[in-house]
Amino acid sequence: MKTTKKLDTWHRTKTGLFIMCLVELAIAYGFASLSIDRGNLWWYLLTIIFFIGALQNFLRLIGAFFHGK
Repeated sequence: MKTTKKLDTWHRTKTGLFIMCLVELAIAYGFASLSIDRGNLWWYLLTIIFFIGALQNFLRLIGAFFHGK
């Protein structure tokens, strides 16, 4: 339980948001590659999910820079 709380606390920092954004973009790129190669709709769905997650982290990071959180 403490490990997930530590991860959540770290994820809310600027560094955590940046790294998680990059990780989610890399995962989305991998799923996009698989979806184009194999044409499976599930891979497209996973690509969209991870891309939206990366976009959310990026917007939170921008907000943290402007609001100083």
